[in-house]
Amino acid sequence: MSEVKTVATRVGFGETLVEMGAERDDFIVMDADLAAATQTGKFKKAYPERFYDCGIAEQNMVSIAAGIAATGKKVIVSSFAMFAAGRAFEQVRNSVGYPHLNVIIGATHAGISVGEDGATHQCNEDIALMRTIPGMTVINPADDTEARMAVRAAFECDGPVYMRFGRLAVPVVFDETYKFEIGKGVELREGSDVTIIATGLMVKEALEAYDLLKAEGINARIVNMATIKPIDRDIIIKAAKETGAIVTAEEHSVIGGLGSAVSEVVCETVPVPVVKLGVYDQFGHSGPAAKLLDEFGLRAVNIVEKAKAAIALKNA
Repeated sequence: MSEVKTVATRVGFGETLVEMGAERDDFIVMDADLAAATQTGKFKKAYPERFYDCGIAEQNMVSIAAGIAATGKKVIVSSFAMFAAGRAFEQVRNSVGYPHLNVIIGATHAGISVGEDGATHQCNEDIALMRTIPGMTVINPADDTEARMAVRAAFECDGPVYMRFGRLAVPVVFDETYKFEIGKGVELREGSDVTIIATGLMVKEALEAYDLLKAEGINARIVNMATIKPIDRDIIIKAAKETGAIVTAEEHSVIGGLGSAVSEVVCETVPVPVVKLGVYDQFGHSGPAAKLLDEFGLRAVNIVEKAKAAIALKNA
């Protein structure tokens, strides 16, 4: 049996920036003293004249990016999600979002899987924050393949884009035939009993849950939702109508993230049970990433439990 390749999505982010740098010269990259960790250091090495290290000053970095973007250039800014979305929120909202500027925020080290860095760096609120900014596109790729495709797609967006990447090396789910499109969910497995809509590293867990459920005679539909905003309303409505129950799975707070976005669509259109799996109104803490994912219940077995609960609600 061949070994599954694992790559952190932040690696795809950094390497794709280098590739894009060879293809076009209309953008610059900025970082906040974390270029080695965020992987923008690869772009710095290849194109030092187009890279700016702003130091540990994320708010200032975003403000500078806004000024440069206002001149017509596209700007990529990068830091850990906690700092890019949290510390610099006001600047992202007022200086980038309000004037609808072409700034791509490459936020790395998101979620519980940051691991030993602990609660201060484990950002489980960033999707919720970025969703509230008018005109902001929010993307959370599942693996290295999707991350690379998403970066390229973000360059074609008009307006600000928030991209969420992880520190942890995760299995590569998709090959080069995979089709990524901003605003579109992708049905990965067919099923009629319940739909599992997953994002980020939870997509691989959802696929494992599919096999576990199938062994018990439960047919689950699996949907990868990489774009949280604008969310694919059509695929959600279709799932609600055809399966009658939905589970959402995300490495993010259950407040304001994928689960909330899906629930909003379902409540407005086809009310069916939606059971959310994620981080439940609590902070993280230090520990090995894999053990934290176990502890916080972000595994395939937990998705199976939620799927059964959703089906029970449907049949109640």
